[in-house]
This record gives sequence, C-alpha cells and structure tokens, in this order.
Amino acid sequence: MNLEEAQSAPRESMDYDVVIVGAGPAGLAAAIRLKQLDETLSVVVLEKGAEVGAHILSGAVIDPGGLDALLPGWREDEARPLTTEVSEDVFYFLTEPNGIRLPNFGMPKLMNNHGNFVGSLGLVTRYMAAQAEALGVEIYPGFAAAELLFDEQGAVLGVATGDMGIAKNGEVSERYTRGMELRGRYTLLAEGVRGSLAKIAIRRFALDEGREPQKYGIGLKEIWQVKPEKFRKGLVQHSFGWPLDGKTGGGSFLYHFDDHLVSVGFVVHLNYENPTLSPFDEFQRFKTHPMIRDVFEGGKRLSYGSRAITEGGWQSVPKLTFPGGALIGCAAGFVNVPRIKGSHNAIHSGMLAAEKLVPALAAGRAHDEVVEIETSWRDSAIGADLKPVRNVKPLWSKFGTMLGITLGGMDMWLNQLFGWSPFGTMAHGKPDYATLKPLSEVTPITYPKPDGKLSFDKLSSVFLSSTNHEEDQPAHLKLTDPSIPIERNLPIWGEPARLYCPAGVYEVVYRDAEARTEPRFVINAQNCVHCKTCDIKDPSQNITWTVPEGGGGPGYSNM
Repeated sequence: MNLEEAQSAPRESMDYDVVIVGAGPAGLAAAIRLKQLDETLSVVVLEKGAEVGAHILSGAVIDPGGLDALLPGWREDEARPLTTEVSEDVFYFLTEPNGIRLPNFGMPKLMNNHGNFVGSLGLVTRYMAAQAEALGVEIYPGFAAAELLFDEQGAVLGVATGDMGIAKNGEVSERYTRGMELRGRYTLLAEGVRGSLAKIAIRRFALDEGREPQKYGIGLKEIWQVKPEKFRKGLVQHSFGWPLDGKTGGGSFLYHFDDHLVSVGFVVHLNYENPTLSPFDEFQRFKTHPMIRDVFEGGKRLSYGSRAITEGGWQSVPKLTFPGGALIGCAAGFVNVPRIKGSHNAIHSGMLAAEKLVPALAAGRAHDEVVEIETSWRDSAIGADLKPVRNVKPLWSKFGTMLGITLGGMDMWLNQLFGWSPFGTMAHGKPDYATLKPLSEVTPITYPKPDGKLSFDKLSSVFLSSTNHEEDQPAHLKLTDPSIPIERNLPIWGEPARLYCPAGVYEVVYRDAEARTEPRFVINAQNCVHCKTCDIKDPSQNITWTVPEGGGGPGYSNM
C-alpha cells in the first residue's frame, strides 16, 4: 500500500467539549480551570513531547501569581514543584574585562524578584498535569497535533494527530499508523512560541491584522551542579552588555536553586543584524567572563537546551479568538520581556479562556467565536503586566543597549508612578527575518574554540538535551524552495542557518572543503531541539518548522 492509499483511509475520531493542544502552563491551566468550573466537561490535552515537561524550557524565575490563582493550596502541598524562594537579586552591566553592579533602588518595582521562586518549569507542568488528571482531564503525551480540522463554514472543529511510520523516502513503513481526529466544540492552541498550528490559524483568520510584527529572542540554557562554596541558594543574577555589541539586544541569567544547581542562560534578540553572529557561541563565550567563570570552574554541566521567546508584548499580541477556538499562552505572546517571565501570564490566559468558554458551553454553543476572550485580556492581570513594559523592547531596538535600556527604565518608572508614557505605544518596525545585513556590510565575528570545561560545541550540548527522533521519517523542517540556501542565502548572508541554529541542524558542506567548491545544504533534522529559530530568522522565509512524529525532540527533565 502506498502513502496516498494509506492516507485515504478514514481516521478514527473522538469527541470532546474542549480540545487543548500543548501541555504547557497555559494548556494545563485551561484544562484545570474548565474542570474546576464544570466537572462534567470532557477535556483532552495533546502533548507532542514523550512526556509532560519533555519540551518545556524556561529560565526559570517564576512569578507564582498564576499558580496562586489557579491552585491556591499548592504551597502547602508536599509535592509542590517550587521550593527555592529568591533571596538576592543583582544586576550587572558587563564589559569585556569586568563589570558594574547596578543599584537595586534604581530598578522599577516590577523588576524586583523577591517573592518569586527559582526552579524548573518542567516540574511545574508535571505537577499541574497531576492536578488536571485528578480532576478527570485526559492527557496524551507523545501525540503531535499536525493538522487543524475545519467545517464547511471554515470554523475549527478540532485537530488531527500526525500519521506515524512514514519512511524517510515518503513511503509507508511497517510501523505505519494513521493519525486520529480529536474534535471539540472548542479548540485551544497552547503550543508555545511559534506553534505550527497557531501559525496556520493566525494566517487563515488574519489574527495579526492591525498588530505590530511579533518579535522574538532565542534563549539558550544550561544547568550546572557547582561546588558548595560557590553556591548561593536563591541568588538571581542578570546581566547585559558583553559579549554582545551595543547594537545587539540580549542578556544573561544565573539562578541558584535546589541542591547546588545553577541555571545559566543567555538570550539574544533575533532582530540582530550581523549574519555571522552565533547565539550559541555568544553564550559559550559569556561563561568565560572573569565575573562569571569562577561560578562554574570545577562544576559539572548537567543539561542543555534552547527555545525561542516571544518578545513583541502588548502591541504584538494577535487577536486571540477565531471561529471554534483561541490562542493562549506563548502561542499568543504574553512574555514580559524586561522581567524575562511568561509562565504566570500563560496560566492566567488559560484560566481566562476557560472562564469564558464555560458559559458558552453551558449555553449550548459550539464552533463559534468566543470573543469575550479577546475583549477581556487587556483589562486582566495579563494586560496589567504587559502594558507598563510595552516600550522597553522597541526602545532597546531603536537606540541600542546603553541608551535604549536607560530610556526603557525611565519609561517603566513613569508607567509605574503615573500610568503614562511620553512615547505612547511604540512600533517594533521590521520583523526579525528582515534585519540581517549582507556579509559585505558587516565585520565577521570569530569565535574561540571551546575548551570543553566552560565552553562546549553544539553536538556535545545536543547530547545533553536527550534529543531523539525516529530516524526513518521525512524531515520535519521543510524548504519551500530547496535552491534558496545555496543560490541566495549563501552568497548574500553566508547562509546564517548554520549559525543561528543552536543544535547543528543546518550545514553547508563542500565537495572540496579547501577550495569551497560545489556547496550543498544539509539538514540534520534528528538534532532539532524544537526551538523554532529557523522558522523565525531565515531571511528568505524559506524554512517551515512542522511537527515530527509524536514523542520526538528533546527530553528535558528539569529545564
């Protein structure tokens, strides 16, 4: 039987009141809140990771406001996922040889991390999943939602999971299993940043019409176990400046938590201009700074991962609702950029969606647009969190690191004290894929070789992410035009995919490496950590990230 014949067979289907795609904070919060409000509702959550939390990566200093609202008793629970409260909060501006500590009194109150927790968002989602299942929510990890289902009027009816067992050559293998349809009266897309189904919904229903382009960063993270004398439980440290130049946005974090663990991460805003910049190598270089390296010397690197971050904020959030469903969490872009936090807003958005869906379901509605979700979020806790910081990102992008951050700080103070900004609401300008300059206009960046002690290469890092994909499957990274990487991207930008990808997925190989003849573009899809950076930053918008077989990808344990 060939693939066309196999896919012509009808799929099995299951019907629910609400179908939720993604078992992150937003999706699980929506599921929990739906069952809290009406225990008779049938709710299902699909998760493409092999288990809940397998694809979850965050800093993570977590604002507990969302958890407090959703599960008020979580702090007294012996199984609580967060135990380390922030004890100290420091900010640095780094130069190449040293750095300057910035006074805490100069920081707007919203930047204060006291009262927050340091920990693992993956553990938080596992805890939330247990609470959801106890309420009767069905959760299916290892099933990737690959397709939106529509009725004759164009409303969303639910989703279909991807077929499994399609061989790399596109033929049906002996493992072949037809996907399933999960139909719901309403469907919530909680896939996280740059979700593949959310992209389809945004385009089909023009949800981004009248909004600023969404902006993104790439976050890279490692967890280290450090020597006891270098551990300061509850310390939260942020920095900006070196190794990035004054025009490139980004910064770092070090969070001390649990048993001598330190989360170290680096964020690069994806509107950078130099195509020879490598976010992964900037991260590795950062750890060698004299004020940073001492923390990690003699320690052990335990894990690595990477994820795109939404940074557009208030002015870039698309319309949330469409006929038959809504976007929630990072699929909508509710990250507070200066605070480097989004999980609290993700939880609030899941709750808000549930609270608006329950009356609609009780009234017998289905597959229509629950506009109350869209019309209420800006006046909710989410809007109160995002509006005061709406100009920080565009000011940084327009004026560079020093002046931009100074103006952003002033703007946050004015918003906090008077609820007013002299800048109004600023535009973001170009989408991130349109910001790269040609090679002829930049100074190439040269990175030192990794030392294997503080700095590492991509492949050894991917190994620590426990990334795994079924090898005999078509690549889930699709090229619209296979000729573009070599014929356009390589001569103009040096094919930046080989550098912005933090997992060594993309390579340009030559028949004669020394003479650099007959270049060929290679996609190592099995390395993909599902960060989505290629889908965002490719200057030709030629790469589309789609879901691989369910269960594939990273296997994060406590990221």
